Amino acid sequence: MRLTPELLVECYRRGLFPMAGPGGRVGLYRSDPRAVLELDALHVSKSLARVLRKGVYEVRIDQDFEAVIRACADREETWISEEIIRAFLGLHRRGLAHSVEAYDGEGRLAGGLYGVALGGAFFGESMFSRRPDASKVCLVRLVERLRERGYVLLDCQVQSPHLERMGAVEIPEAEFMRRLSEALRLDRAFA
Repeated sequence: MRLTPELLVECYRRGLFPMAGPGGRVGLYRSDPRAVLELDALHVSKSLARVLRKGVYEVRIDQDFEAVIRACADREETWISEEIIRAFLGLHRRGLAHSVEAYDGEGRLAGGLYGVALGGAFFGESMFSRRPDASKVCLVRLVERLRERGYVLLDCQVQSPHLERMGAVEIPEAEFMRRLSEALRLDRAFA
């Protein structure tokens, strides 16, 4: 199987997501339960609220998608292979994959996240942080953007302690698929 932007779109529509295993071989997965972040249930800690108020980071959208996905992949163990990067760059060129980036006072990329927007759903893929709270700031700004534009589903795929602290919950796969079907019927613009 060769991962293409078209295949990625079809996978997301079916509730699947790609991950590369050891050796870079890409597989398609689904999780049950599925982690989602309800757009009205984002938890912002007091310390994160202070960071947001102070404007520690400048947040930009789609300024440097490739830098974000490569930073997300830059770990000792990663599921983001070169094949996945190429396919997502293709999705980004088509206006379907997006990044939210946090820049420090020196203009350096301090953190970010990326994902795919289809209909009224946003599929969060990965995030990274080089400075304290940078990825959290991006997540807050992502949720604000999704709310403003009428999105109804933020898919986080697999629960993590970090996402749980931010308010992500797990729902049964059947419920996720029902909500995904409803979200895909909507016509929303991320950019």
